[in-house]
Amino acid sequence: MFTGLVEEVGQVVEIRRSAGAKLIVQAEKIASASVVGDSISVNGACLTVTNINGDQITFDVVEETLSRTTLGELKRRDRVNLERSISAERLFGGHFVLGHIDGVGTVSKMERQGGSAVIKISADEEIMRYVVTKGSIAVDGISLTIADCDKQGFSIAIIPHTLENTTLGYRRVGDRVNIETDILGKYVEKFINEHRADSRLMTKLKDGGWIEEN
Repeated sequence: MFTGLVEEVGQVVEIRRSAGAKLIVQAEKIASASVVGDSISVNGACLTVTNINGDQITFDVVEETLSRTTLGELKRRDRVNLERSISAERLFGGHFVLGHIDGVGTVSKMERQGGSAVIKISADEEIMRYVVTKGSIAVDGISLTIADCDKQGFSIAIIPHTLENTTLGYRRVGDRVNIETDILGKYVEKFINEHRADSRLMTKLKDGGWIEEN
């Protein structure tokens, strides 16, 4: 589990494709603080460290991950967001990020506002069903607050620090990004779907404004 607070932006050294892929990333800070077997968020996808050689970290990436995320599109010298998994010694910020990518979105608009930026990301219905204004979302592993949303996508307001210390500062219109929605929404949906036959509970939820009439 992660927080969505990026610790370091690494650089892809090599990606070897063969029944999946071996991804080698240069990241001095993360490499010095990690051991083989650790879980690392790489652009939001949870990967296991299989080798460390100096400041270079190797990950094995299965075909399922390559096909469902943007990791299969990485090439040499690309930058990636990195974060170690949560530990008791570190402060917890951001929000609960599992490292399980729900889908891929596309940067459809980017407006620079001084040192800040507002980025619009288009996403499909399976992602947008869990997106709410002022809710949390992870984009390429970065914990962000949703500024606005509609059926086609959502907007995020990015402060200068985030632009300077993550890959968002390098993003352009048309770029694809990994998206993980807030796990809480999925649990709530599952609970409601499994208890729809309970008329008393459904009435209370509707009266409280928690769910809408069909």
